[in-house]
Amino acid sequence: MTIFAPKTPLADLAVMLDAGTTTSRELTETALERIAADGGNGGAAFCFVDADGARRQADALDALRRAGTRLSPLAGVPISVKDLFDVQGQPTRAGSRVLADAPPARADAPAVARLRQAGAVLIGRTNMSEFAFSGLGLNPHYGTPASPWRRSERHVAGGSSSGAAASVADGLAAAGLGSDTGGSLRIPAAFCGLTGFKPSAGRVPTEGAVPLSPTLDVVGAIAPSVACCTMVDGVLSGALFDARRPLAGARLAVLRNYVMDGIEPEVARTYEAALDKLARAGALLTEVRFAPLDSLPAINMFGFSPIEAYAAHRSRLGTQADAYDRRVLARIRRGESASAADYLDLLAARRKTIAAARQFFAGFDAFVMPTVPIAPPAIAALEADDAAFAAANALVLRNPSVVNFLDGCAVSMPCHREGETPVGLSIGGFHGQDEAILALAGAVENTLEV
Repeated sequence: MTIFAPKTPLADLAVMLDAGTTTSRELTETALERIAADGGNGGAAFCFVDADGARRQADALDALRRAGTRLSPLAGVPISVKDLFDVQGQPTRAGSRVLADAPPARADAPAVARLRQAGAVLIGRTNMSEFAFSGLGLNPHYGTPASPWRRSERHVAGGSSSGAAASVADGLAAAGLGSDTGGSLRIPAAFCGLTGFKPSAGRVPTEGAVPLSPTLDVVGAIAPSVACCTMVDGVLSGALFDARRPLAGARLAVLRNYVMDGIEPEVARTYEAALDKLARAGALLTEVRFAPLDSLPAINMFGFSPIEAYAAHRSRLGTQADAYDRRVLARIRRGESASAADYLDLLAARRKTIAAARQFFAGFDAFVMPTVPIAPPAIAALEADDAAFAAANALVLRNPSVVNFLDGCAVSMPCHREGETPVGLSIGGFHGQDEAILALAGAVENTLEV
């Protein structure tokens, strides 16, 4: 059997499959063996493994290749699906006991259908923060996946797409389908040494996914590299484009207020070293302070996620409150006291902030910040202390949620050396700039790898 290494680029797997040096069945069996391995991360990363279905898909794709059929680059590659998305014939529980009795989905969510049509082998459903409402990835119902960093100490993989990131980091899948409302793709990517792409709202359909905040929710991927995320985005969005550009001459706004507060020294050192490398490669870095960011805590006194989550869950709270993760339930209930006027004020403040940001950053190709200002916290410490959990959750969500609030798109990529504390570098832009941001992120990635 040909065993693919964890974090093998998707393009390399496609070459191996087309050349006949491996088969989809071999890749699938490798992933399944790793998921089932004693002492591994598979039990926490996955809440359902469709071994039989994955084998059938793999065998069918191998037969098509043997017959000379020209296939998509994703065809035959094992992909994980966050437990937020409908997969035909499987219940969608969103990491919650509240939906334990959910009936099997009658159809694939559009994002899942597009992956299936491209020939991706859907290996199984990945664990997550309940209802996607945490940036840390803890799940008291189904277990908590761990980051590959200092594995024996068990640090969080990040949330809410915790299982998606763990599946890719450990070679349980080649890429993971996830969602992002305030960082749920980029936080776990940063904590697991991977790349996560948050597309513009509406670029990929969100139908067939359990909503957290319809205003902010987006669908995207966690994968080994920018090129891999670009490949998956091409399938999910249907947008095919050339994602290449030089880094020299790129105008980058380096945010210095708000997003740098509370940054840990080791994270800061790694981030600043990455910026120095970009400057030496010809990027034009300008340090900026965008004052409206300092007002975000006051603007988000309630926030879109609590208000919209409460609206979605209120009918269940009277009879099923005890089934919720108590920490998630507390965040949902924050939206209960918000009035219609509070919600309208939030919408107006967001429009005003977006307009100000577009004007402020008009002369730049992207804005840059650390994806997360801290290293992955230890799971045990967060499980034991509500105050520590709340503080860490707020801190890890703070930076990536800026992009969601500004109606933007962003890529988080690793900027640390292998084995060091994982640190994500975020390259962000505004709505509709996805292809330009992916191209720029690719140039940044190439520079950081030299």
